[in-house]
Amino acid sequence: MHTVVERELEMRLVLAPEHSVAVPARLSYRTDDPYAVHVTFHITSETPVHWTFARELLMEGVTQPCGDGDVRVWPTRVGTRKVVCMALSSPHGDALLEADSPLLTAWLDRTLRVVPPGEEAEAMSLDAQLSALLQQ
Repeated sequence: MHTVVERELEMRLVLAPEHSVAVPARLSYRTDDPYAVHVTFHITSETPVHWTFARELLMEGVTQPCGDGDVRVWPTRVGTRKVVCMALSSPHGDALLEADSPLLTAWLDRTLRVVPPGEEAEAMSLDAQLSALLQQ
């Protein structure tokens, strides 16, 4: 059995330097996929948009700029608010999103209590899964 750590969070989709819109999102972390975080954006289309990227990228990105390619993450301020920016790029387009840093960090801390850094392989129980496969 695996554990799931989820959080509903309102993010901001930045359309211009002084203009953004709210985007409801669900952050999800699963012990059966311990290296990854999953984000589902509930936009106005019928189908939510799903992104999956390394938890390590988010862990680093809440304190310093990191990432290249499709996902980049960095901390900043918008007025008096601390936010974490996520720049996402795909063949379908690019998006710049802001998440409230204290809320995002609190959720990330919950995932780290479930599976501490460096213990992801143990959480996957690779040996047990491999043994079960070989016995079939």
